[in-house]
Amino acid sequence: MAPQTKLGGGFASRALPGLIAFLFVSAGYLYAFPQPNVFYSVIVLLHAVTGAIVTVLLAIFLFPLLRDKSIASCLGWLLLGGGAVVGLILIKTGTPRVQWNLLYVHILLSLAGVGIVFAEWAGKRGWLARGIGGSIVHCSICLVVLAGLGAGARYVRESRWQNQARIENPSMPPASMDGEGDGPDGPFFPSSAQVHGGQNIPSKFFMESDSCKRCHQDIYNQWFSSAHHFSSFNNQWYRKSIEYMQDTVGTKPSKWCGGCHDPAVLYSGLMDTPIKQIVHRPEAQAGLGCMMCHSIADVKSSMGQGDFYLEYPKLHELAATKNPFERLLHDFLVKLNPEPHRRVFLKPFMRNQTAEFCSSCHKVHLDVPVNHYRWIRGFNEYDNWQASGVSGQGARSFYYPAKPSQCADCHMPLTRSSDMGNIDGQVHSHRFPAANTALPTANDDANQLKITEDFLKNGILSVDIFALSPARTQLKPGAANQSDLSTTFAVGEEAETKITPAAEAEVLPVTAPLNRVQATVRRGDEVRVDVVVRTKKIGHFFPGGTVDAYDTWLELKGTDDKSQIIFWSGSVEDNGKGPVEKGAHFYRSLQVDAHGHGINKRNAWATRAVVYVHLIPPGAADTVHFRVHVPEGSGNKITLHARLCYRKFAWWNTQFSFAGVPDPNQPNGDVTPDYDDRKFAFAGSLKGVSAKEEKIPDLPIVALAEDEVTLNVAPHNTPAPSPKTILQVDDWQRWNDYGIGLLLQGDLKGAQAAFEKVTEIDPKNPDGWVNIGRAAVQEGDMDRARTVLAKALSLSPNLARAHFFYAKVLRSDGRYDEAVDHLRKLLAQYPRDRVALNDVGRILFLQRKYADAVNVLQSVLAVDPEDLQAHYNLMLCYNGLGDQNQAHEHEVRYLRFKGDEASQAITGPYRQLNPEDNNERQAIHEHVSVTLLAPSPSHVGTAAPGRPAGRGSAIAKASAGASR
Repeated sequence: MAPQTKLGGGFASRALPGLIAFLFVSAGYLYAFPQPNVFYSVIVLLHAVTGAIVTVLLAIFLFPLLRDKSIASCLGWLLLGGGAVVGLILIKTGTPRVQWNLLYVHILLSLAGVGIVFAEWAGKRGWLARGIGGSIVHCSICLVVLAGLGAGARYVRESRWQNQARIENPSMPPASMDGEGDGPDGPFFPSSAQVHGGQNIPSKFFMESDSCKRCHQDIYNQWFSSAHHFSSFNNQWYRKSIEYMQDTVGTKPSKWCGGCHDPAVLYSGLMDTPIKQIVHRPEAQAGLGCMMCHSIADVKSSMGQGDFYLEYPKLHELAATKNPFERLLHDFLVKLNPEPHRRVFLKPFMRNQTAEFCSSCHKVHLDVPVNHYRWIRGFNEYDNWQASGVSGQGARSFYYPAKPSQCADCHMPLTRSSDMGNIDGQVHSHRFPAANTALPTANDDANQLKITEDFLKNGILSVDIFALSPARTQLKPGAANQSDLSTTFAVGEEAETKITPAAEAEVLPVTAPLNRVQATVRRGDEVRVDVVVRTKKIGHFFPGGTVDAYDTWLELKGTDDKSQIIFWSGSVEDNGKGPVEKGAHFYRSLQVDAHGHGINKRNAWATRAVVYVHLIPPGAADTVHFRVHVPEGSGNKITLHARLCYRKFAWWNTQFSFAGVPDPNQPNGDVTPDYDDRKFAFAGSLKGVSAKEEKIPDLPIVALAEDEVTLNVAPHNTPAPSPKTILQVDDWQRWNDYGIGLLLQGDLKGAQAAFEKVTEIDPKNPDGWVNIGRAAVQEGDMDRARTVLAKALSLSPNLARAHFFYAKVLRSDGRYDEAVDHLRKLLAQYPRDRVALNDVGRILFLQRKYADAVNVLQSVLAVDPEDLQAHYNLMLCYNGLGDQNQAHEHEVRYLRFKGDEASQAITGPYRQLNPEDNNERQAIHEHVSVTLLAPSPSHVGTAAPGRPAGRGSAIAKASAGASR
């Protein structure tokens, strides 16, 4: 036995040092330089195999190794043994996030053991001091050196990775769309998307999400029901829009959509084929799979338009292989060391710059290669989020959440899961709950529909039937200057919109809040009812997305105690399944083509003018006015019920998407990229539509928020009720919301009256004073603005929005230095507020400090390279500096992004033919009831009584007159 023990100990003493040295070096490499390549994978495998061998050797020869050794040496070998045992456990469990504590126990035990054993070995050879004291010293030195090496490895591993591929905007945007992406000769143009290496990507790469299911089953199941999965030609609404687009303008412009919607088709080169020829191929039905978002290696800017680089991972074919051994090997290696896998599919910007990452597809613009016209903004979820209080970057919001949030906080909420990569048993939901109720309806996916409806009803908005006042004899228009629109979306806090004040008029006293005041109306009278819609838990405009495509409207219905409907605005024909009556108050973008036809076929490329845009910014409100006639035959009480209704998509668009064909009974009209003069019938074949059943779906109408109040009714010969208000502390936001809605539509006097109620409720609340000042600045009453804003600053010296508007007052006085001082106090808190930066740059320009102004204005372009005001002021500054080349460059961009003012002439004929939309175009307008032929009992559904289904609504009263 003695010779065997000696032999064994000798073998162990010879083999172990080399094996441990390899483990030490390979561990350093694996930890510091995780890479998704074959060499790295081989080292992972060798490290595991070598570790297992060392563990076996230690188990056999540990006691001989400990015999006659110093205490330090014994401790070192025991630590190594402990690290080896933990390593074996990790080979079994892998090192996903839930095992990170165990992984670092393995690392620390092994490092400490190696350090101590090496120190003892070196000490015996005289490299370090001898004796007990020397042992402590050389062990300490080795452990400190190893700790330093570990810290260095950690720095190399994390800092380089975290700083890699950050999303940063270029200092100058392209002068035209030809400068975006790969340019006109690129395979994916006019999408801005590019692929590293410039090659196509095999379509199967985007179609193998089921390979991810092996480790991420919950996420896969969530994605399978999501709108991302049905983004392509498995979505009948999108499919029809592209078929119509390709029939009208050709296949190449449709790549503008394909960059974000159709990866398996576009990036494999199939999109040059008309989609009607390949619509039922698997590539066309794939949607946005896991690989689309997670293979984005670099986002080039926040200008959207698919402005990213895709990367084809080298080891993808191994992950998706059908060979069971290769698949088992791949899964084992990923489970054993998932860091390279994570770095391929979860870049730092996906977590740290979520909004900028999402902006790459959720912000778009159109230009000549797509629309044969010019640059216009399409939908845009990013800019209004960035400029709002929700992002924590905007200084001028009316309200701020408790903490800033990004896209994923709402649309990828944490949900329970045991998937690999979960954090504390939770993953971010890949259902992406938002507002698409159409797809789960067409797919007959009841669970996804319920989750979507629950999301929409989760207090993200509020409706408040707030105030009552005598009906006005005539409303004076206070419309925002529509000719400034260079967008099919809306302009909110990301740009300083000028509000045209309403004509001077007496502010009529109101009775409010209606749920606290026992309000009375008289039979035969007409009254104005004001309903306030407020965005609460929304980080972008409401509604968001493609806002020309939905039915989103506010319904107000009045029913008396005899069950008679006495007022109804916003009714829906065909028992709630048909179109919404045209006189309703809509939230949407209404656009027309070059011949004044409405953009209703998702034909955004044909947009030439905007009739109106009604959207509510985040943390803001809209005040809607209804002119209610109280019939002589009404009962003693009237209950008003308001609902904020949403249907995706608009009724007409759904009919067109499933069965729309040119009407054979109408003369053939001209079709060009600029307009479509044809009439359409909904009589096309439903065979092969992209839905679970071959039928036109009845899309649900979701009530996002509701409110109800009851009014007393008195005889007409009684004295007119006196206005009455009740002020309670809990109602300050309701008065504030009411004022915000009035302010944004140009009723500045009414808004100031509402904000004064806020100051009466709580004189120490700065919001009321700031908002009075905000309205006074818009009105040009700088004396009043100066007083109330000074009051706000005395209450809250660091309130950024008070500094912003006070700077406006100082600037109007010509006190430029003081104005800049106030703006710099704001920017110290909100350095990415573009409007404030533009104001500083403009003031510096006025002071002829051109170089300083250029520096400030370039920081605006770092936030948004397409900022119109920054390019205009930079053009002026460079002219002042005598740099004509740079001045010309910014002039080109300014002219590119500036709106086409002449286009508003196109809307004239449309507005004459559609007086309801002309009424809606006015910033201050009223809505009247649909025609109720006779008092009628309440009935089930949302269709107006007394009107045949499918007929148009009565014309809404255009109280504001013609648009200017």
